[in-house]
Amino acid sequence: MSRPDVTPFFDAATNSWTYLVADPDTGDAVIIDAVLDYDPRSARVSHAGLAALLDQVEQRQLHLRWVLETHAHADHLAGGHWLRDRTGAPLVIGSHITDVQREFAPRFGLDDLATDGSQFDVLVDDGATLPLGRLTIRVMHTPGHTPACLTYVIGDAAFVGDTLFMPDYGTARCDFPGGDAATLHASIQTILALPPETRIFLGHDYLPAGRSEYACETSVAAQKAGNVHVHDGIDAASFIAMRRARDATLAPPALILPSLQVNIAAGELPPPDAQGRRFLRLPLTLAG
Repeated sequence: MSRPDVTPFFDAATNSWTYLVADPDTGDAVIIDAVLDYDPRSARVSHAGLAALLDQVEQRQLHLRWVLETHAHADHLAGGHWLRDRTGAPLVIGSHITDVQREFAPRFGLDDLATDGSQFDVLVDDGATLPLGRLTIRVMHTPGHTPACLTYVIGDAAFVGDTLFMPDYGTARCDFPGGDAATLHASIQTILALPPETRIFLGHDYLPAGRSEYACETSVAAQKAGNVHVHDGIDAASFIAMRRARDATLAPPALILPSLQVNIAAGELPPPDAQGRRFLRLPLTLAG
């Protein structure tokens, strides 16, 4: 099985992993789930992390062919739009992003946001392929966390977004609109049907008790043997009951409101006003 070069970048503010993946034979490369730096206390946006990514591309003399999103993230602002504008590399997401846009655009009063996915360059479905030098990017539709979640399989590596975490942390939440625990379980089974030696690269890592270092890589074999939520021997009914009970205790992600309104627009920030100022929207929920 072909083996791409995978370079991870960790965003400590959001516990997010971004990946620069390259075909070692040709230097063709892809960036997966890039993070835009955002400080919620000051509402300050920075492109420093994204610029560091592009510095790596340039220093290694790679050719950026694609910018991939596994889904519309609810915990960080996506940097794909900025990377696309700087490099011309097409921005790719799953075709079910339209479901997410139709769900969330009204919640933010984004009446002028097209909900046809046209903010992205390429919408892909399950089974689609994209070229990457002598490698092929294969698309797996793995919904459950959101309706639009994808896994990208490149050689011996699978990039699963938020669907799975490290074995000692478990699996994605399913309580967002359009999420579903039964659907997530089915999606995980398709990932775990990949060859046991397949490397799995995660969208996030959090430190459970007993672990002191962040990690981004596991494997199909390790997940099947030891994932605390979905290892071999855990049936679908047990997983669904656990996931629903756990989700009922979880608070919303800290950055869900800024993230979703930006990410359903492919990471493009709101347009400036006459003074050059940009504003995010904060829909209020009134108690009672």
